[in-house]
This record gives sequence, C-alpha cells and structure tokens, in this order.
Amino acid sequence: EIQFRASEEHELETVGKKAWDNPVYNGSPSSSLKIRAIYNPKSILENPYENFEEVEDPLPYQKEQNKAVDGKTSPFLRCLFYVFRGIRGLWGTTLTENTTENRELYVKTTLRELLVYIVFLVDICLLTYGMTSSNAYYYTKVMSELFLQASSDGHVSFQSIGSMADFWMYAQGPLLDNLYWTKWYNNESLAEHSTQSYIYYENVLLGVPRMRQLKVKNNSCVVHDDFKEEISGCYDVYSEEKEERVSFGLINGTAWRYHSEEELSGSSHWGRLTSYSGGGYYIDLKLTREESAEALKVLKEKLWLDRGTRVVFIDFSVYNANINLFCVLRLVVEFPATGGAIPSWQIRTVKLIRYVSTWDFFIVACEIVFCVFIFYYVVEEILELRIHKLQYFTSIWNILDVVVILLSITAIGFHIFRTIEVNRLLRELLKHPNTYADFEFLAFWQTQYNNMNAVNLFFAWIKIFKYISFNKTMTQLSSTLARCAKDILGFAIMFFIVFFAYAQLGYLLFGTQVENFSTFVKCM
Repeated sequence: EIQFRASEEHELETVGKKAWDNPVYNGSPSSSLKIRAIYNPKSILENPYENFEEVEDPLPYQKEQNKAVDGKTSPFLRCLFYVFRGIRGLWGTTLTENTTENRELYVKTTLRELLVYIVFLVDICLLTYGMTSSNAYYYTKVMSELFLQASSDGHVSFQSIGSMADFWMYAQGPLLDNLYWTKWYNNESLAEHSTQSYIYYENVLLGVPRMRQLKVKNNSCVVHDDFKEEISGCYDVYSEEKEERVSFGLINGTAWRYHSEEELSGSSHWGRLTSYSGGGYYIDLKLTREESAEALKVLKEKLWLDRGTRVVFIDFSVYNANINLFCVLRLVVEFPATGGAIPSWQIRTVKLIRYVSTWDFFIVACEIVFCVFIFYYVVEEILELRIHKLQYFTSIWNILDVVVILLSITAIGFHIFRTIEVNRLLRELLKHPNTYADFEFLAFWQTQYNNMNAVNLFFAWIKIFKYISFNKTMTQLSSTLARCAKDILGFAIMFFIVFFAYAQLGYLLFGTQVENFSTFVKCM
C-alpha cells in the first residue's frame, strides 16, 4: 500500500501542475485540452442534466417567435410578447404542442382538452334540450284531433275529404266551428269587449286564417282527336309553368286576382303529388265566424273552385301563453287531374318567444357561454391550421371540429335573425289584428334550426371518442371500426343494389293497386 501511494505521487509529479486531478487518470493529457458541454434549455432552477435526452427542437413558429424576441426589442415589447404567449397557452392542444415523444405531456394535454370539451358538451346539451318541451307533443296532438278528426252535425272531417263538395262542407262547418271559440260551454262570453277567438279556451288565434288556391291553365294538355268533340277542355297536372295567372270570377278581390310568391312573401310546399309555389289566389277570413261564413258562401256560389284548381291551402297560427308555444297549421287539399281530393296537413309546434321564465334566462347565460366556447374553438382551429397547413384536414377529427364550429356559427346567426323577426311580426300583428299572421316561414326555419342542432349535438357526442382514444379499450374499438370500414362499405353497396332492385320490382308490380307501393319512395 505504501509503495502504491509513492508511485501515485511520483506519477502526479511527472504529469505537471496543469493536469486534471482525476483518480482514474493513468496517462499524460493531450497538449490541447477539449471542453465539451451539454446544452439543456430548461430553467436553471431545475436540474440541468435531468432528462436532457427528452428535449426536442421547438416548433417552426416557436423559432420565429424566439428570434423576434432575441433581437433588439424594448422591455415593454418583450413583456407584451410573453403576456400574449401566456394567453396563447390557453389554446394548447395536442396539435399545437410538441407531444410526439413526450407521453406525459400528451396525456396532460389530452385530459385538459377533454375537461374543457365536457363543459362545452354540457352547455350545448342544455341549449338544445332547453329549446324543446314535452308539452309540444300534446299540443300537436290536441290541434290535430280538433282540425283533422273532428266533425259535427253529420259533416265530414278533414281526413275524409274526397271531393270538392266535401271540401266546402268541411270549410263551412267543422273548420269554422273549430276556428272561432268566443263563448264558454254555457254561452257566456270568453273575453269581454273582444271578439278574439280562444280555441279550447287557452289558445289564442293569431290574426285571421288565410285560404289560398293554385290553378292550371285550360288546354294545358292535349286531347286526342277522337275525343275533341266530347271533351271541351283539358287541365294538366300541376306545374309552375302551366300555372294560371289571369283574373277570373268577380275580379274585384284578392280571391279572384293572382298574386305572385314574392307579393305574398310565400314559399313553396311539397304536397303528396308534387311541389306547389307560394303564389296564387287567396282570401283572408274575418275575425268573426259570421263574416267568415258569408265570405265562404260567396266563394262557393261564384265557383271559386273549378276544374283548373289543383290545390287549396288553409293557413293559420295559434299561441298558448301557458306553455309559451306556437302551433302553426297548414291544411292542404290537393285536387289531382284524376278527379277527387287528397287531404294532407302540416302542423309545426315551435317555441319562438325565448325569454319569458326563469329557466329561459338561465338558457341566456348558457347561450353566452356557448358563444365564448365557439370563439375559443375558432381561435384554436386557426392556430392548428397555421401550424399544420393543409395536412390539418387529413384527420377525420379535425374535419368534425370544423363541421361542429360551422353548424354552431350558423345556429347563432339564425337565433339572432329569429328573435328580430318574431318581434317584428308580433308588433305588426298588434297594430293590425285583422290581418293574416304569417308564421309559416319562421316555423319552417325553426324546425330546420332544431334539426341542425340535433345533428350538431350528435357530432359533438361522437367527438368524445377523440379525447378518450388514449384508453386501451377505446383504442381497440376505434381501430376495429377503422379496419372493418372497407368491408362494411363493400357490403353496403351490395345490399343497396339488391334493396333498390326489390323496391323497383314492388313498384312495377303493385304500384297501381296498393297504396304502400304507389310511388317508388314508398316502396323503399
């Protein structure tokens, strides 16, 4: 041991004073010393040599930002930059952060996204379900039973109309009886100093009903030479090109003069036979039953409906303040070129006035939160597009994000339009109570709005799979669906070929005898 120490001291003396004091040194150092350092961009407050192998290069946009800050900038601009970068951190996602090889950062980012998205999902659920009401079904049921099934004193019901005579019998009987409720069951007046109708004592009739018809021109079709002497006129099936637009009859009222779709601010309607335009010859009924009965009597006596008539619309709207719902009804009777009559109807129960109860004002708060979320997600998508460019659209989840955002922005726009338009219509109705209240347009778009929200909510729930894909079970499920997608698509093509073949066969064999096979669509 003493000899070893002596040899070690002798070795150190031969090395010189500039040598490193290294216990494992066993030779002379090179003349040029080399110093190697390990770069670690982590904070000096942390261990600079901890996990240095996991450090990755910054993203391209981060390099540009760092260059901009490292340059000659004032302290104020530098501080402002870091503030904005901190705000931008709120939009940190798996697509804006470098989470490729850092599993811990990936899980943390995904969980944060999931938490934010769950709050958004709860908010959109509250909004969607807040617009619906269980009373809507019963309201529709009550109105349909009253106007479609009820008959009185041997009159026909609307559903049993089969000819023009049946139509006039219904219009002058059950229709007027059901539209004008001005007395209680003991003949006491419902409302003093008012002739307003309260259907079932609860539903106020808005304005007056409107009756409108569309006609086709005479000689709009060709009669065979063998029958020209016996058949004096020919009225083809309805089409907008063959629509009659000249005045007829008394000529001195709207019922006898044609009005275009633009003049009536109307819209087309798809009936059982074909699609009809929003124009035509119309008459607005009166505020009282007696006056309306007299107007219908004149129309019947002067042959308002004739061989050229192809469809009659009866439009009116009612409002129930107890449940804050509008019911917009359209009764349609089509008169085909074959003769006879085909009744159909359209009843839309919608909530057009939004802010009445305490629950409605809670929904207002949810709407504000929803708008904030949409702004948040719009900024998020812009940041992700800025980084990934067109490659962003290679993921189905990113496309789904864009679809949800676009549907949400459309819903916000329609909500603002609907609120303004309803207020305008109600103001006009209060000023002119004896005019027709056209809520058909709003009811139609409110229905489409509800359908759009339903689709948007469906996509929003599907998007949950994006955030739980790091779970092993969910990953297996998604990968299974992805692998079998091609096989399912191939089977679907084969299935629909056979399906349409059978539908075509049924239509050709039974189309003239069985109602369920009368059209190709019904055969499917």
